[in-house]
Amino acid sequence: MPQFQVLDEYFESLRTQDWQGLARCLAEGVHRSGPYLDVIRGRPAYVDYLAKVIPALAGYDLKVARVRALAPDCAVAELSEFAEVGGVRREFPELILFDFDETGSIARIDIYMKQPPRHPQ
Repeated sequence: MPQFQVLDEYFESLRTQDWQGLARCLAEGVHRSGPYLDVIRGRPAYVDYLAKVIPALAGYDLKVARVRALAPDCAVAELSEFAEVGGVRREFPELILFDFDETGSIARIDIYMKQPPRHPQ
């Protein structure tokens, strides 16, 4: 499926900080909704955002556990991003919902993060 190819390129571009490669995966009017209800619209704004955030994360890495097609124009990815926080490597598990436009480019990205409980049970 073409959506898996574009997601492979998207994730590899994040890992390698290849911002031009990342831009090739995105529709011009891409809409990104983050885990804190933060919204970024447009390819240039989203690429600029990631080009500032990712390099600032010490020891950044990304590992994709699985990707599933939900429909011809929609897929979900379960993954973890890793970064050093206070000198400790931390894992940030996420679920990302992707919508694709008619050309197969990523048109929408909705990010959901798993978080540890605030109070131990």
